[in-house]
Amino acid sequence: MTLRALAGGFAAAAGTVLSIFSAAAADLPVPPAPAPTAPVAYAPAAVYSWTGLYIGGHVGAGFASSSWSDPLSGGNNSFNSSGFLGGGQVGANYQLNMLVLGVEGDFSWTGLGLKGQGTDSIGNTINSTTNWTSTVTGRVGAAFDRLLIYGKGGVAFAQDNSGFTDVFGNNASTTFMRTGWTVGAGLEYALTNNWTVRIEYDYLGFGSQSLNFATATTPSYTSNANLDIQEIKAGINFKFGGP
Repeated sequence: MTLRALAGGFAAAAGTVLSIFSAAAADLPVPPAPAPTAPVAYAPAAVYSWTGLYIGGHVGAGFASSSWSDPLSGGNNSFNSSGFLGGGQVGANYQLNMLVLGVEGDFSWTGLGLKGQGTDSIGNTINSTTNWTSTVTGRVGAAFDRLLIYGKGGVAFAQDNSGFTDVFGNNASTTFMRTGWTVGAGLEYALTNNWTVRIEYDYLGFGSQSLNFATATTPSYTSNANLDIQEIKAGINFKFGGP
């Protein structure tokens, strides 16, 4: 057998084998497509809700301004006082989208009192001590998730102890409750679903109160005494309920 005939035989055999494998492959079943992978779902974080009742405490500082005048004698004087304050608050909020509406009552004890003293233009010594303040207010604010920016306004109360010493050293005093108004603003932040912290500024205006002092040598000293108080308070609240 010649080499050419032998090569032709091998080529024919190879073609036959390839034809057989091709036919067998065509008869094999098509493999199934891989199962689709479910997309990973990410749940959005829950937005904080300010709705609910709360109770808390605060500490801070108070700054009082007093002015006195006697329309009969012409004596007058103004003086300032400052001191520590601390107390508590209780309230409730209701949230509508970003709008937060609420009511709150608070009480602040002024420690040893916001004390101020001066001498009027005719030599009488006058003084004023504010023992405590309290407010009942409405609140309105805008919520940015866990941050609340708010303003407040309402009625204010204060216990005032006023004293008078005439030029001869005789004393007279009176203790009474003042009623006035208040406005304020603050920031509050929710640390957790139940605990929030805040910082707040309040202005309390009590206007003029007519006082009448009598001593052994000064039977009548009538004074128009004004009182205004500014308070800066840092506080913490516990909100009842869930987020």
